[in-house]
Amino acid sequence: MERKIIVVTAAFGAEFVRQAGGQQNLIPIIAQSGADGIEIRRELLSLDVNEELGLLQQQLDEHNLFAYYSVPEYLFTAAGVINPRLAQFQHEASLLNARAIKFALGAGAGQCSRQQLAAQLSSCTVPLLIENDQTPTGKIQPMWDFFSHSYPLAPVQGMTFDMANWLWVDESPLAAAELLADVVSYCHVKAAHRTDSRWQAVSLDQSDGEWRTLLSMMPAGVPLGIEFPLEGDDLSSIVHYYVGLLRAA
Repeated sequence: MERKIIVVTAAFGAEFVRQAGGQQNLIPIIAQSGADGIEIRRELLSLDVNEELGLLQQQLDEHNLFAYYSVPEYLFTAAGVINPRLAQFQHEASLLNARAIKFALGAGAGQCSRQQLAAQLSSCTVPLLIENDQTPTGKIQPMWDFFSHSYPLAPVQGMTFDMANWLWVDESPLAAAELLADVVSYCHVKAAHRTDSRWQAVSLDQSDGEWRTLLSMMPAGVPLGIEFPLEGDDLSSIVHYYVGLLRAA
């Protein structure tokens, strides 16, 4: 099965997106690259979120692209406590006709049973994805605790496995893949190298190539999101190159 390739708008950098006039102006570049979809980032939207999402959805339809929606918040604001804005974010994702909405885990399910969680999430119409972020709750153990306890659980579609975020929390990406690959339903392809005392995301051609090993450990057919930096004078060619690279990987 050929994997779907998604371009994450954050890969262009927040300042570039702003100067370009918003995420909608990246859609033609992404469509020309041969990608299948786009990950729209809520933090890069304007103040009139609903109106912009509606316009984005129209343009995505015109360019035959599907959408994932990324919300920079936790699903659990405290142990077992669902984000009180979940219904709002679900509505926003529906305006985008998104296939899934992505959150970081946050405090986790706590003592909630699977049945209690199912009841709390019963109104969700857009499937949820949980990503390992660059905070302590994005480490291997909290992610494993959640998925081993609460998955499969409608409407939780599965995990967004960010290849490089593990490095920011001092975890091994390979160890994470060995334990969590079975629950992955979306993969952020990203590489990083350490500069002085911090990690920095880099393009795949600047990396040590571990991304290929990690990719081989992912389930067949998992959609791949380009989230490493997309920069350069000929941006269209660069995006096209990396879409092709992942398509052939």
